[in-house]
Amino acid sequence: MPDIIKDTRYLRTKEAAHYVGLSARTLEKHRTYGTGPAYRKIGGRVVYTIEELRAWADRGACASTSDPNNGSVPPAVRRSGDATEQG
Repeated sequence: MPDIIKDTRYLRTKEAAHYVGLSARTLEKHRTYGTGPAYRKIGGRVVYTIEELRAWADRGACASTSDPNNGSVPPAVRRSGDATEQG
């Protein structure tokens, strides 16, 4: 995906996932569980801005493994207390 990322204002899920180094399925899971970057729906299509992808990824920036900020980007798993959780 050479130039599409550089020349596009909005990225579809596949391109957005490539941009942040994830699979499209993982990015979809983040969206489902509310742990991913902000997105927009335009005509039923999900799109992301590069700025919001970068901001989301930057939340996980760390200087070392002992950095207290380590892990501030949560994994793509259902959070406890989620409305979709059965119990």
